[in-house]
Parts: sequence; structure tokens; C-alpha cells
Amino acid sequence: MSETQHESVRLAPDPTPGLTKVGGDTPVVSPPARRRRRKGIGWAARLEIALMTGPTLIVFLSFVILPVAMAAYYGFFSWQGYGPAEDFVGLRNYLLIFEDSTFIDALRHNGIIVVLSLLLQGPAAILLALLLNRQMRGQTLIRVLVFIPYVIAEVVVGTGWSLMLHGEGVVNAVLGKIGLGWLQNDWLADPKIAIWTLMGILTWKYIGFAVILFLAGLQGIPEELTEAAAIDGASYWQIQRRITLPLLGPTIRIWAFLSMIGALQLFDLVYIIWGQYVAATAGTSTMATYMVANGRNAGEYGYGNAVAVVLFFISLFAALLYQRFILRRDTEGAITGGRR
Repeated sequence: MSETQHESVRLAPDPTPGLTKVGGDTPVVSPPARRRRRKGIGWAARLEIALMTGPTLIVFLSFVILPVAMAAYYGFFSWQGYGPAEDFVGLRNYLLIFEDSTFIDALRHNGIIVVLSLLLQGPAAILLALLLNRQMRGQTLIRVLVFIPYVIAEVVVGTGWSLMLHGEGVVNAVLGKIGLGWLQNDWLADPKIAIWTLMGILTWKYIGFAVILFLAGLQGIPEELTEAAAIDGASYWQIQRRITLPLLGPTIRIWAFLSMIGALQLFDLVYIIWGQYVAATAGTSTMATYMVANGRNAGEYGYGNAVAVVLFFISLFAALLYQRFILRRDTEGAITGGRR
């Protein structure tokens, strides 16, 4: 073997990493390199986390978890709201809830309100948001006027609409003055139209929140996408259907979640306009009005607490289902940046 060949043998890399030749051709395994251990979180970082999350955790446990636990506890007793709860009835209160046809009607009304809120407020709010997102005169004024009903207190809204919609109210008077007397009706007491009256009031009050939310979502859509689509010959409505609405999807799903939970817990407007007794006969009662009427006002605080627990778990179950099947991809994308 020539000197050049000997030199090439000495310079050739070892094809097997981790093996070392000792005294000839016998390979031995070299010890692996030590991995660096990850340093744990120091006491300073733990103290910082505790100080940042501690107050929030205390408030959450005190005002959310503890009240629910106490309500569930009192739901096992026949309790009138004063003195210690001693008359233990077990699951009787919880069983009576689902045996009461009035509660089943209230639950059905809540379901109708959830569906109609999504079907009525959603499309109308999207159209208004698309309109107000364009440059036009009086744009700021129109936005303010649309949003004002949302910030008005429910007591004011309920009192005002109840005065306008009763049999001798402004609405029927105006209809008679303009020759539409055949449209006059008892808007609040007629079971056939009372639920639609309620939906009109809810839409008028809460559509402003949806419009503002959608406008905020529209601001995050890059103008370059719509401009490129317009250059390619897409019409205005094609741009909205193919580009704007898909990119607005996360905002729409968040709004739908908030609307659903609010509809399940609806109480104030129904109670102010219809009261605890008329709401049941007019077909506008909800689970929350049922809870107050048959719990506190009836002196059955144990039963009322049981209704509150049932309402809580129905809302929780609906929220978890929505999170699992609809909001999951949005939350995963926000937290992990999407799966590969």
C-alpha cells in the first residue's frame, strides 16, 4: 500500500458514530454524551405565579364554585330560607323539577329562544356590520344608534316596551291612526305571538353587541385579499361569501356561544315585562323565571336551589358540547398554532 493510500485511510471518517477503534479493528462503544437536565421552576417564579393567579382563583372559588356547591347542598333539603336546613329529602326536589310540566314548558321556551336568537340576530347583525364597514355618510352616528339599546338597563327597556305594547299602548294607537287597526293585538298576553314579541325586543336590544363584535372581526381581515378578488373580477357578494364570511367565522362562533348561554339564562326582561305568573300563561316563561316563582317567591328555597343547580348544569353541558364540537378548532389554533 502506498503512502497516499495510508494517508486516505487515516483521514476517512468513521462511518459508525459512537464507535471507537482501539488497537486495531476491534470497535468499542464510546459513552454517550450527557444530556443537560432542565432546570426546574425556581422559587421566585413560583411565588410570582402564585401572586398572579392566587387572587383570581380565590374570587372564582368564592363566587362561582362555592355558591354552586352550597346550592346543590340546600337542594337536598326542604328549606324555607331561614334557620338550619334539617328536613333532608334527598333527590326529591331534583326529581320534582323534571316531573313538573311547567318547568318542561320553560325549558322548551329557552330552547326556542336560543334557536330564534341565532336565526334572527345573526344574519341581521352580519348584514348591518357589512353595511357599516363601508365608507358612508353618518357611519359613526349609525353605529352609535345601533349600539345604544345594548347599554340601556334591562329595567328601562322592559318597562318601556311593556308600556308601549299593552292593549292601550302606543303601538296599537299608532296602528289605529294610520289605518292598520286590523293589526292591533294584545302583544304581551296572546300566547300565539308573545314569544315573537319577546324575540323582537331581544333582537332590538342585543343586535348592537353582535354588530360591534362583527365590525371588530372585519377590521382584522386584510384588505389585500378583497382587493385581489375584485381585480380578478369577483363581485361584492362573491367576495363576502368566499372571503369575508369564512375569515369572520371565529368571531361568529364566539358570538353564537355568548348568545346561546345568554338565552339559556334569560330572566330580567321576561320578569319585568310579563311577571312571574303572566309569563307562564303567555308562553314566555324561562327556567330562571320558573326558579324565582317556585323558589324564592313560593318560600321553597330548597326547591329553588335545586332548580338553580339544574339550570347551571344544563348551561354547562351546552357550553361543553359547543366547545367540543364547534369552538375546538378555534381554541386549539389560538393556543398551539394549529396541528401539523
